[in-house]
Amino acid sequence: MNISNGGSDGMQPLTSERSTPIMHIAMRDLAMTFGKVGMLSFGGPAAQIALMHQVLVEQRRWLDERRFLGALSFCMLLPGPEAMQLATYAGWRLRGVAGGLVAGLLFVLPGAALVLALSILYGFYSAAPAIATLFVGLKAAVLAIVLQALIRIAQRAMEGAMDWAAAIAGFVAIYFFDLPFPLVIALAGLAGFLFRPAASHNPASERPAPVALRATLKTLVVWLTVWIAPLLLIVAIFGDSHVLAQLALFFSRLAVVTFGGAYAVLAYMAQEAVSGYGWLSAGEMLDGLALAETTNGPLILVTEFVGYIAVFKQGGVCLGILGAMVALWATFAPCFLWIFVGAPYIDILTHSPRLSAALRTITAVVVGVIANLSVWFAMHVLFNTIDERHVGPLRLYVPDIATVDWFALALTVLGLVSVFVLRLGIVATLSLCAAASFVWLQLIA
Repeated sequence: MNISNGGSDGMQPLTSERSTPIMHIAMRDLAMTFGKVGMLSFGGPAAQIALMHQVLVEQRRWLDERRFLGALSFCMLLPGPEAMQLATYAGWRLRGVAGGLVAGLLFVLPGAALVLALSILYGFYSAAPAIATLFVGLKAAVLAIVLQALIRIAQRAMEGAMDWAAAIAGFVAIYFFDLPFPLVIALAGLAGFLFRPAASHNPASERPAPVALRATLKTLVVWLTVWIAPLLLIVAIFGDSHVLAQLALFFSRLAVVTFGGAYAVLAYMAQEAVSGYGWLSAGEMLDGLALAETTNGPLILVTEFVGYIAVFKQGGVCLGILGAMVALWATFAPCFLWIFVGAPYIDILTHSPRLSAALRTITAVVVGVIANLSVWFAMHVLFNTIDERHVGPLRLYVPDIATVDWFALALTVLGLVSVFVLRLGIVATLSLCAAASFVWLQLIA
């Protein structure tokens, strides 16, 4: 995929080990490059990271391999979408804070604009029979894609008995005991930090440069204000009981605990949005995920859909758009805080064996969390009635076998064949299942 001139602008990377921006790329080149990356960032974080590696390391040579992988490891330690944060870090490395803002915004905004447009259309036309049938196919495709993500992440993360034990513990904690996702992640990180054998470290590697604490605190105050002040204004205007204030609080809290990527946090977000706040139905939540899967940009843009639909039901289109903006701001503004505060420390943090051990344990637990998401999705796609039962401290979901949706089951099998046998990509799988739904509608019409 050729989206740049391969560094023909003559710009060469500077070689410095300082933990500060070290390059002087023209802002126009940076904006054009990340604008194209944002337009082409389909396929989830793995594809997005691969695209940035191709552009930034292989074609433009703006980052070397070591620095790119070090930044990626750091972004995986952070809450939030790691691909967007990696883009923000690259922009910061190239042109400081202004470059980070341009790169991060251009990575997100193309997909955000498309998700908002689709959310508005969905709000008006979701009840139409053709749209409803189409989404049966999209939801079946999403189920297959989530199962594929589970297997891929498990293959990368599971290296021993300790990893499997952590994954099983994560699944049991959320699925059966209904423990809060943030608590599960915090306990996993603490257990890995304290008890997991630390990875070996090469003592001959360069010593990271020190970072001024005063500059860090100043950056923290500035970007914390940028994140929180607009949301506090929303609360002041509409009151703390309004759905917009609830969205601001919920998605700000979510932004602090979204370790492990979008798939890992979707179960927590979906259960809270559906069962906790009652903003959406389970079917609408799955429709939103299907919309986000079909667009470019981070999958966590589904929060924009949730924000729009939650407010649209109560206040119409204009307030619905404001709800989408609140969710979008609360989700992505913290990413700039994490990167601008933490980027100067990347060389230090990625050299810490104990933090690496914590990250490995969190990654293993995330496999269990995604397994929980897969089970939750499968039941809501394949069955029309699901009972929630409590046996002592255990929470159980029990589907009514008599309400199985055979059409959805057939489409799910088609989706599984697409991703595991035909090895089609996300967009092709979604298109195939949606087309099958549409053909079925024409046959029975």
